[in-house]
Amino acid sequence: MSTDTDVRDSIERAAEAVAPAWPLHSFVTANPLSGFEDRPFREAVEEGERLFSARGYPSAETFRRAWAEGRIDPDVLGAELSDRGYGADPERLLDRLAAAEATRDEERSGAGREVTAADRVDRVMTKWLAAFLDQGEAHWPMPGREDGFYAAVRHVARHDREIPDGRLGALPDDPTAAVAELLAAHPEDRWSAIVEFHLAALPGWTGFVRERVADGSAWQSAHPITLPGYLAIRLAVCDAFDAPVAPPEGWSSGTDGVGGADGAGGAGDDDGVTALSEAWLSAWEATYRRELVGAVTGAVAGGSDGGDATGGSNGTDATDDGTRPDAQLVFCIDTRSEIVRRHVEAAGNYETHGYAGFFGIPMEYEGYDADLPVAAHPPIVDAEHRIADRPTGDDARDAHDRWSGLVDAGDALIDALETNAATAFSFVESAGPGYGAGLVARTLVPARVHDALDALGRRIPDVTEFCAPRVGADCDHDAADHDADLPTELTLDERVEYAATAFELMGWEEFGRVAVFVGHASQTANNPFDASLDCGACAGNPGGPNARVLAAICNHEAVRSRLRDRGIAIPDDTVFLAGEHNTTTDEIELYDGGIPESHRGDVERLRADLETARAGASAERAADLGADVDAGVRETHRRAADWAEPRPEWGLAGNAGFVIGPRALTEGLDLDGRSFLHSYDPTTDPDGDALEAILTGPTVVTQWINAQYYFATVDTAAYGSGSKVTHNPVGNVGVYQGNGGDLLPGLPLQSVTSAHDEPYHQPLRLSTVVYAPVDRVTEILSTHGTLRELLDNRWLSLTVVDPRQDGQALHYAGDLEWSPLGESGSEPATPERPAPTARADD
Repeated sequence: MSTDTDVRDSIERAAEAVAPAWPLHSFVTANPLSGFEDRPFREAVEEGERLFSARGYPSAETFRRAWAEGRIDPDVLGAELSDRGYGADPERLLDRLAAAEATRDEERSGAGREVTAADRVDRVMTKWLAAFLDQGEAHWPMPGREDGFYAAVRHVARHDREIPDGRLGALPDDPTAAVAELLAAHPEDRWSAIVEFHLAALPGWTGFVRERVADGSAWQSAHPITLPGYLAIRLAVCDAFDAPVAPPEGWSSGTDGVGGADGAGGAGDDDGVTALSEAWLSAWEATYRRELVGAVTGAVAGGSDGGDATGGSNGTDATDDGTRPDAQLVFCIDTRSEIVRRHVEAAGNYETHGYAGFFGIPMEYEGYDADLPVAAHPPIVDAEHRIADRPTGDDARDAHDRWSGLVDAGDALIDALETNAATAFSFVESAGPGYGAGLVARTLVPARVHDALDALGRRIPDVTEFCAPRVGADCDHDAADHDADLPTELTLDERVEYAATAFELMGWEEFGRVAVFVGHASQTANNPFDASLDCGACAGNPGGPNARVLAAICNHEAVRSRLRDRGIAIPDDTVFLAGEHNTTTDEIELYDGGIPESHRGDVERLRADLETARAGASAERAADLGADVDAGVRETHRRAADWAEPRPEWGLAGNAGFVIGPRALTEGLDLDGRSFLHSYDPTTDPDGDALEAILTGPTVVTQWINAQYYFATVDTAAYGSGSKVTHNPVGNVGVYQGNGGDLLPGLPLQSVTSAHDEPYHQPLRLSTVVYAPVDRVTEILSTHGTLRELLDNRWLSLTVVDPRQDGQALHYAGDLEWSPLGESGSEPATPERPAPTARADD
């Protein structure tokens, strides 16, 4: 490996071991071991232990609690243990597992370890990475950032007394050439291991750099950074500190196919920890899956027409007497939507449906008064449009601009007084009593302070009152405005396709008078990870803008005309609205501007019933938070407003299942907010195109979400971000623990545990249940290798409930084979499962 191309390729391959990371303002839940999804789950967690010293399975204590609570079926556990050659004494095996874990944890802790040269390298690197990658938080930004990280650090490093000899300035101008020069003293067959070792040393920062390069955002354009540039600086700092460049003896590169269970650096399983953990985890998952599949098959068996659970001949959950529903509401597939959907349906004659929360529009959204557009699409797809809010009225707009201008001017004045060297001390002294009173009020009566500020804020008209998303010209046209780097309008063909896709994926053939697309967002007063509570399908941003775009599309007469040609007949009296579900308080705001007078009564009745649904849902959430269920609305409102509340809501904690099928399969079931729900009707999808889109899109995204919660629970220090109590946000890009170090990659402790040592989230891999013909699913898997790989490697499971076989449940066994799901709920052996080994001592 002697050319620049070879060095670059080596860096790119090594970087795959580190999961991408997004900035705080658009935090995306993702699998921290996504670089190893092409390997069996067991091998991947061993790679995580090798690279990050991370645990990959729940602890013995977590298994013990689940066992004591009856969450693990004894028969299923016995079968899993027997397959691996263990005896059937669960308590003894848990004791053995706990002892082995204690030994491993002690070896990894590094307690009492002296500060090394490598630690000094990390400290210097994190300092300069934080300074360079800052996204507008620093009042005095690092100079030279426009020249890129490599050039800027080389320029300023001569003023850094921590770096001896000014060696960085002597590097070649090209960072790739610098890496080759710095590696020249080492055998070429070790270069891959060296590169991977250093990129994995600070995986949070490496993941952030990797994603920033791939995203090509405005920040990257203005202040570019590359992985070769980062690696060159790191290797040069190692050289300056006489820190070892090569990894420790016995450490090997996973990118060369070495390592893992059999590699020199692999964790191995001599003490049986991995095999035991896998047995307990598989039994726990199979028990949950049996309950979920049993509920779905029970709905199929109870169908009025001998197994058709579509809820009616049209597959749209029609009511028993054949009348149209008072309203149809489409929620995100998010697990939090499952709770509020139940309560909405109980409040009146309403249908609810599930659809990915970006509503199929891969766009960037530019708010009326926003400085920059934000991503409003899943991370696995690219934006195809940039949709902006367009003012439609002057009075509300003028009032908004006037009040917003006053607020902005006040904020700018305070900021200037706080940061100006000549006024900072005098301003703080004079304003101190007022700040103190404000802190006391926000601490003791947070809800009242929020209400007061909200009342003041209502004097500023919301942009939805005078703006509409610019989706395209009112006329029938097939050209889009391409003034920007992305089209700023949708062609008529595109609008028709987005609308048709939504209805086809959900299986709609009948429409009520009112149909509402409901995006979702969270509300929290003081939480660096607030984006993790917003819509994951919108890249950690609110889903309301996407809902408004699809509603505007569906209200357009030219679109409806084209849809009729495709067999989707929307009645003339159907009106589409957009709304946004506040997942913290369960308020659902309807954007009803422009609603015809004929539908005002319908909307007002819906709004009243949504308040009833909110009361029921918030009581349920309050119970999960250990609060007074009789005061659910007040309690959820308080948590949303309390700046000292570490846990305003549970987010997607608890997620474990994904049901793809008609609402009739799950209607009336309390799934405890643990299941993603995507509407799908196999009778309206004879070619399987809609199912293919769901399996290759939302299923992959939900698996990422599930993996993020799983790993943040099993090892919060390595795969999460530890306790919020000691978080220190840096540069609007991430958080440290304390005053420096690596960016923490995942969810905080408070997002997954109800107490320090008591997980709230049950760490299970995702169980997906699909209501569709099994041959249709098999055909899709046969043509999508990545999806099949996830299943074969046991990153998630798949069970098909086949309507053509009397609702029989068939479990995916690997290699495109299926087996009936037995009464025990256990699944057949898979390639990952090792051959049974006799263990007479157990």
